[in-house]
Amino acid sequence: MQSNLTLYEINTRVWIRDFDTPEKKAKLADVPNDYWTSLAAKGVNLVWLMGIWKTCDSVIEECCFQEGLVSSYKKALKDFTKKDVIGSPYAIDEYVINPALGSAKDLIQLKKKLNSFGLKLILDFIPNHFSSGSVMIERHPDIFIEADEEYYNNNHHTFFSPEAWQSKYFAHGRDPFFPAWTDTIQINYFSQTARDYMSQILLDLPQYCDGIRCDMAMLVLNNVFHNTWIGLLNNYGFQKPNDEFWDFAIKAVKNKFPDFTFIAETYWDLEWELQQLGFDFTYDKRLTDRLQDAPVFSIKDHLRAETDFQQKSVRFLENHDEERAISSFGKQRSMAAAVIISTIQGLRFYQDGQFEGKKVKLPVQLGRAPKEKPIPEIEAFYNKLLEITKADIFRFGSWQLIQPEPSFEGNNSYENFLVWLWTYKTENRLVVVNYSDDVSQCRIKLDVSGFGSIVKMTDLLQDEEYVRLTSEVYHAGLYVELKPCHSHIIAY
Repeated sequence: MQSNLTLYEINTRVWIRDFDTPEKKAKLADVPNDYWTSLAAKGVNLVWLMGIWKTCDSVIEECCFQEGLVSSYKKALKDFTKKDVIGSPYAIDEYVINPALGSAKDLIQLKKKLNSFGLKLILDFIPNHFSSGSVMIERHPDIFIEADEEYYNNNHHTFFSPEAWQSKYFAHGRDPFFPAWTDTIQINYFSQTARDYMSQILLDLPQYCDGIRCDMAMLVLNNVFHNTWIGLLNNYGFQKPNDEFWDFAIKAVKNKFPDFTFIAETYWDLEWELQQLGFDFTYDKRLTDRLQDAPVFSIKDHLRAETDFQQKSVRFLENHDEERAISSFGKQRSMAAAVIISTIQGLRFYQDGQFEGKKVKLPVQLGRAPKEKPIPEIEAFYNKLLEITKADIFRFGSWQLIQPEPSFEGNNSYENFLVWLWTYKTENRLVVVNYSDDVSQCRIKLDVSGFGSIVKMTDLLQDEEYVRLTSEVYHAGLYVELKPCHSHIIAY
């Protein structure tokens, strides 16, 4: 596994419409090569095509027009109509490519093409459930959580009787802290039959992709699954397994495909546990939350975690589940936050539209997005940031958190700074971010003993050069003053 890679998420079913022509609706094979090479040129390593699997139109009318969902559609898409609703990409029929996007052969060819451009393809794996209209209910009913009529009568929201089995009742998929997802059916991870079936799917996926992003990966952990379904599991005689599904399933895949990448969407402080079970990367939602509203010292504390943990953490400001960065952070603060997540250890994760400053969070059930004009300042900023951070030093270098010091006695604004240093061969990159709403000053002591009497420094973000006395930088520290939520990335 390589560290400090860059992941780019694309909402495939919406994005593909950008390549439509008057003659035909575009499929994956119609995306021009220069689109993919432009991502590679930005330093992207992994392309996540979110929502590529076949879904069930049969559940849309019943499950996708609840009041809260319709309200979110109207908020995101002012001219929304019912035909814009194409169903959740996380309520899948089966693991075959959506025919609207192409064929299995097209997907295999796309993987080969991306690999030739130095890109790897990431696809979805939804471990917790299938669609409540899935063909799997008829083919493999024994992999799902079954209930009885009493459960159904007591809770119509969590339990249902599918058309394929009018005399049987099953559970909808759910997160223990929220109501069940009525467009899904819950897989039973205390059933060895279900575990074997899902493991086989994982073993089949490497023919189509180089890795997977596992949706809500923590839901199938034994303790979480037990706590979510304890009553039903006890009633039907299912016991907690001795091993974790992820442990044996990931090992089975890695034994055959050692470079296959596993990325876990996870919360509830279960990141370390999932890393120990074999995940290459786990979501770092706690950092996202702290960047939004926590004091600077808590961000520093977060970045003091062990190197191995940090390098396996997925750093992001937005994704399809989160508000757009520019909407949740504001323009200037979003740029400062982007400098942070782009220059620390871990998997740097961006969403399609982030580089242009898109503001609208699109519900995943929609198949059309509003037209948004790019924000020139945001575009220029990301173009420069990505050009800087694709350098080898940010991929292969050593990272060190640095404690800034007061610029003079009694000036506590130094506490507003986040500072770290990358070193690689003979290169150095000093990252300095004033992550506050005030003009702030600090000094940063650097080991420049190998330089002469002066050290030449270049702020790569601002294209400005500085010449400083080596003795001052070494003894007193480099003096820095920055406006609110402004940054330096200094090469020396």
